[in-house]
Amino acid sequence: FMQFVLDGTRFTAINGGAQFPFTEAVSFQIDCGDQDEVDYYWNALLDGGQESQCGWLKDKFGVSWQIVPTTMNKMMRDTDKERLARVVQVMLKMKRLNLAELQAAYDGE
Repeated sequence: FMQFVLDGTRFTAINGGAQFPFTEAVSFQIDCGDQDEVDYYWNALLDGGQESQCGWLKDKFGVSWQIVPTTMNKMMRDTDKERLARVVQVMLKMKRLNLAELQAAYDGE
């Protein structure tokens, strides 16, 4: 059992024993203000880890992270189904999220 604070948010971690395997059910999302921040966290956490798709990766400890530009949250809540579909189609082809490409899809360019 341990408690820790990340960026002002308190977390509690409990080791329930070997009968509870570590899975992607425990994951973290990092909201990033711009592409530079996405790239920073992506590169730092990927070191020794493994890429996945749609902004997901596992770090060298096997912890799952999704590195997301904050504007992506707005895009994913858009009620325009065509706009949302364009963003999702572009996102599904990505590993590290590229804000410029996502924004272009959102804008219909």
